[in-house]
Amino acid sequence: MPQKSHPPTTTTANYALFVLLLAYILSFIDRNVMAVLVGPIRQDFNISDTQFGLLHGLAFSIFYTILGLPIGRMADTKSRKWIITIGVFFWGIMTIGCGLVKSFIGLFIMRMGVGVGEAALSPPAHSMLTDYFTPKRLPLALAIFTLGVPIGAGMAYMIGGWVFGYFAQNEAIVLPIVGQLQAWQMTFIAVGLPGFLVVLLLIPVREPKRKGVLRIEESTENTQLPLKEVFEYLWERKGVYGGIFISISCLSIFGYAIMSWYLEFMIRSFSVDRSVVGPQFGQLFIVAGIAGALAGGWFAGFLQKKGYADANMRMIMIAALLWCVPGVLAPLSPNSDVALWAVFPSLFFLNSYVGVALAGLQLITPNQMRAQVSAILLFFTNLLGLGLGPVIIGFFTDFVFGNDLALRYSLALLGAIACPLAAIAAGRGLKHYRAALVEAQARA
Repeated sequence: MPQKSHPPTTTTANYALFVLLLAYILSFIDRNVMAVLVGPIRQDFNISDTQFGLLHGLAFSIFYTILGLPIGRMADTKSRKWIITIGVFFWGIMTIGCGLVKSFIGLFIMRMGVGVGEAALSPPAHSMLTDYFTPKRLPLALAIFTLGVPIGAGMAYMIGGWVFGYFAQNEAIVLPIVGQLQAWQMTFIAVGLPGFLVVLLLIPVREPKRKGVLRIEESTENTQLPLKEVFEYLWERKGVYGGIFISISCLSIFGYAIMSWYLEFMIRSFSVDRSVVGPQFGQLFIVAGIAGALAGGWFAGFLQKKGYADANMRMIMIAALLWCVPGVLAPLSPNSDVALWAVFPSLFFLNSYVGVALAGLQLITPNQMRAQVSAILLFFTNLLGLGLGPVIIGFFTDFVFGNDLALRYSLALLGAIACPLAAIAAGRGLKHYRAALVEAQARA
């Protein structure tokens, strides 16, 4: 028998959203703080840009993407709250571990561990929020949740720059067994510790009753659909799911490339101090990212009021088209001041489509496969975006241009490729998305 549950109150739903947002912010701090530490890590381990790209992107994304699928499947029937809580605890330990290792391989392994923990957050969170909020409030709720991207990434640059600068200017820390720790190692330890506070805040969160269950007349809310049936369902609707997966993956490749390398491009090209430009870039990221996320949610609502049923999908296409020009031109800026402000539109569009796209995906997907479908989306966006985005930039710089100072051209080239491809994929999926919405409304 399914467990009886009362509909969540507004206070309960808002508290869950608040804590999940904190967890998402922390996840982006922990995964992106490496962008501030490119130079020190390369120097200590004597590695190339391509190797750092593997360390930053692929190491994290290997298990983050692979484990996201079984975790998503588990979250469609098991307690999503406890899956998230265990994940936050684990990635906090692994982030601290990044600061205790003494080799490239050790750091690679710890980064994989961070990915393991963070794989437990997004798919269960997307599913929980869909059950906490009504369809009308869900796009805004998910847009608020995705504010974790700009806030977390921005705080990673800010906190990373400040903490690194503090430890770089003071005497080295020496710990028993571990020995002396460099400033970049202490930075990892500092950003990993808050994970334990988030774990405590997650404990009071309630598991919401599941809504929108497929075949509800012959199953309970905890019935797990066969995996074959899930993939058959998606394949039969490959026009809409393929359009979403491909377009967001292309934008993720470019987005993660900017998040990983734009700060380093400024440091290399204009010889700015990383402890100064890091916080500046972080503050800009937070402002532009929040503005982009909220504007994207508002604009999707505006399109819906104008009669565009496919507003969520259409927003992805519009963001990709508008991102093309500033994405290419910003890395070609003539000085650091121009480069800092020229990246504002990229950071804006980088965050504008995410919450809307997630809401659109959840609204067309039956409940028993929502977390799994979110995990599949994250599989592609992170394997391609986070896994390959930083590596592609390193590859372009090392092997296409053959010059560390050509990092700016690598960023511009990737933007010229990724944004148009994303716009085309989203545009081709519009009619399929409209059909999927009709089907979802009939199911409800």
